[in-house]
Amino acid sequence: MLISRTLSVVALLLALQSTTSFAAQTPQPASTVTELGTDQIIIRFKPNANLLGIDRVVNQLGGSQVDRLRYVRTTQQDSDVFKWERRKSRKQLDDLTKWLKSQPEVEYAEPDFIMTALALPNDTSLNYQWSLLDMVTGIRAEPAWNVSTGAGSVVAVIDTGYRPHADLVANLLPGYDMINDSSVAVDGNGRDADASDPGDYYAAGECGSTTARNSSWHGTHVAGTIAAVANNSMGIAGVAYNAKVVPVRVLGKCGGYTSDIADGMLWASGNTVSGAALNLNPAKVLNLSLGGQNACGTTTQNAINAARARGATVVVAAGNNNLDASAFSPANCAGVITVAATGRNGGKALYSNYGASVDIAAPGGSAYNGATEGILSTLNSGLQQPGVDAYAFYQGTSMATPHVAGIAALMYAVHPTITPDQVESILKSTARPFPATCNACGAGLVDAEAAVNAALTLKQNDPYLALRSNWLSNKALWLTKRLLSYTYVLEQQTGTSSVRYKITVQNGVVTAGINLANNRALKSRQISSLYTIDQLFMLVDQAIMAQYATIQASYDATFGYPSVLYFDPKATISGDESSYKVSGFTPL
Repeated sequence: MLISRTLSVVALLLALQSTTSFAAQTPQPASTVTELGTDQIIIRFKPNANLLGIDRVVNQLGGSQVDRLRYVRTTQQDSDVFKWERRKSRKQLDDLTKWLKSQPEVEYAEPDFIMTALALPNDTSLNYQWSLLDMVTGIRAEPAWNVSTGAGSVVAVIDTGYRPHADLVANLLPGYDMINDSSVAVDGNGRDADASDPGDYYAAGECGSTTARNSSWHGTHVAGTIAAVANNSMGIAGVAYNAKVVPVRVLGKCGGYTSDIADGMLWASGNTVSGAALNLNPAKVLNLSLGGQNACGTTTQNAINAARARGATVVVAAGNNNLDASAFSPANCAGVITVAATGRNGGKALYSNYGASVDIAAPGGSAYNGATEGILSTLNSGLQQPGVDAYAFYQGTSMATPHVAGIAALMYAVHPTITPDQVESILKSTARPFPATCNACGAGLVDAEAAVNAALTLKQNDPYLALRSNWLSNKALWLTKRLLSYTYVLEQQTGTSSVRYKITVQNGVVTAGINLANNRALKSRQISSLYTIDQLFMLVDQAIMAQYATIQASYDATFGYPSVLYFDPKATISGDESSYKVSGFTPL
């Protein structure tokens, strides 16, 4: 006789109609305890548990007339969730679970506790970080932080280097100064292991400019957006505030050479660069908030390819010229995630590049409309040489890019083996529509919460887990209908043999069957080989547990029963396939 886990739950549902109270030996909850715990409990019954014994347990757990227990659903782990009409205190829950665990039918039991969102970090300027927290125009970082804060992820900021800002330094790892030309480096030497930023200012007439420019401390601003320290009662919080940053200095006075930038990508991702010690903290995310108006050269593309080969996701800025990004490198390179910028209203920022090369958009700020509509991050107060720690609002695709890099770090934290292609695919597929106009800005506005959850699902997911999740949800739908008597037509094919039966089920048991090929009623010994809907569910479960080579399952949207099934245990064997089709389902 076939007895499935599903049939056990059917028995449970029937038992829940009873309102019997606890047996005398059951521990009674203490009335003096007022602390509330939860109103739900999770129970997994042993696979071989006697159905009458399960009924007894559920009946005794059912409580009084004013506090009835009802079945909610069956989880992916094949345990059952039940709900009381009133919350139980911690003491009551402890007593109930202790009693449940003592029952021979119960494998385990535990309260289905209610979780709440984590409190926001206590950083004093967090309220200015609309790009993180605004649920319409920001990246929705707060709900993402309930799943991941980036712990374990390493992001390389390939930029101007860093200043040891008090709100950032705890999340910095050893970096490298990859600038070969000392006139660009302006730190008195060429390449070395000191990635600190001495300043990138220049005077009028230098760097092809008629005007002077103060030091930007650009790399420090970018790094702060990614991983500024949180919960330190100062300043801001980074998108991935528990991730680490490897600063790689490739930009100095007047910018930086492609050859240095390419070597910076190689070193950051753990590849060997002649003359430089191996990076002991290879980054899984490379942030390049830089670019130039030229084609993607072979040197740059080869460096990107080498970084990706080591599992690193390369995130780059689209550019700030309000032009097509296809004319700018590395935005136009293959294998990168190119980021456009949105303003405070969620639409395209006036300066942002756009076009087919853009993959996604993120907040880059619109400080033209007021400083606080820019992106606030860590900086330095020095106009030319380093000064004291500071914060500043910047705008640009340079500011949009670290938002995406930070989200990628959150994703790597929950799924360390995720691939660059998977990161890009998830970021695009989970992006949400723009709240304001942003034409040719990629797949949409990046969504941290959705991306992190998708990465977590991907980690937990394989074809069999997906099938089982679908099976569980439809089985739960079927059970809520409480249909024990029905008729239906089952078409069954094994190899080249095919039959069609009209089956009658009464109270969960097959009582009659008709062979539709000749309209003859089946004899009792033949009836025993027919399937109830519950047994069809069991066939799917058995195939999933045995990891058949091919499993296809479709379910009725209203009742949840399996409507079309196909199984192939071993793809290498011909003729062992079987299929089932359900039609004409009619409740009695």
